[in-house]
Amino acid sequence: MPLNNRRSFLVTMGQAMAFASLVPPGLAEATAQFSPTVAELYRRSTVIDTLCAPFTSDESLPDAALIEVARRSGITAINFTISAPTFDGTIDNLGYVDALVEQSPEVFMVVRQHSDIARAKREGKIGIMPGFQYTQLLEADPSRIETFRRLGVRIMQLTYNNRSDFGDGCLEPGNAGLSKAGLAAVKTMNQIGVAIDLSHSGYRTTADAIEASAKPVLITHSGCASIYTHPRNKPDDVMKVLADKGGYFGVYLMPYLVASPTVPTRGHVIDHLLHAIDVCGADHVGVGSDGSIQAVALTAEQKKAFDEDIARRKQLGIGAPGEDRYPYVPDLTGPDHMEVIAAELQKRGQPSLVIEKVLGANFQRVIGEIWGTA
Repeated sequence: MPLNNRRSFLVTMGQAMAFASLVPPGLAEATAQFSPTVAELYRRSTVIDTLCAPFTSDESLPDAALIEVARRSGITAINFTISAPTFDGTIDNLGYVDALVEQSPEVFMVVRQHSDIARAKREGKIGIMPGFQYTQLLEADPSRIETFRRLGVRIMQLTYNNRSDFGDGCLEPGNAGLSKAGLAAVKTMNQIGVAIDLSHSGYRTTADAIEASAKPVLITHSGCASIYTHPRNKPDDVMKVLADKGGYFGVYLMPYLVASPTVPTRGHVIDHLLHAIDVCGADHVGVGSDGSIQAVALTAEQKKAFDEDIARRKQLGIGAPGEDRYPYVPDLTGPDHMEVIAAELQKRGQPSLVIEKVLGANFQRVIGEIWGTA
């Protein structure tokens, strides 16, 4: 979730969480209580949301109350998008992360190596893994892949929705796949330990990158095309090859889980998770909400901003089909969204070991294989 893009409202759908609607009446009470089994399972698990922002706004550093909400979420780490279309904007976003950690070092830390995930769990902190979704600044100068890796950005997408110099995004009708520049980027990322994210890539680009990569790759936030066919969702054959090469597939909490005008529910999320487990195996699936830890609320001003954002995205050609619903799952918003998912998986008969893997152990494993386990 690019930080300063939320300021301009030229955002990914996850960033539009700032404009999502109020939690339905009574939901907070309904989801606040968990069985002792689920509560203990969640307490001991490493919990990683593989695309998530701490808060719904970055206009200023959060106050103590919001910090406390994040701290009590029980989330161990998040992949937090800090890329912007410009170099300066991206540096500004990295500065925001540093300022957040400096303000609340007892709550936040930056994950720069694999062992930092275990440290965050051990110390009860939220580890921030800075990541990229936009590729423009890398296309302009591929040497920046290594520059930003040194600055702590170790998860990077190859494309957003449209065509990049590296390959076709999921909205490109040509579906041309990975380019020569993209192949070179994959090789560089493998060599220096940057995780390749293919969440917004087109089908052929995704398949090409999985094949070209010497290391496992990530789809941090997506859905299953077999359940609902949508450009942002991945087909079974791609998901299976991803898993066969050791990769990771994160299910998002977005409207693209189901056809419009249906508003998605936690049931739709679990359907996608269970299908992903069937296709990929229990060792390769997790959750990348594309949302935030903080619960979201809708005001008249935010409604207006959301409508304006929809229009801008359409004008820029980055709006996906189905952007006619608020980009969130109403009964899975807020700091307990990962624990709710754990409870729902248990209700669907999933054993504790599988739930622990989905909550974060799978992502922790694959990051170690990509970055190294230091």
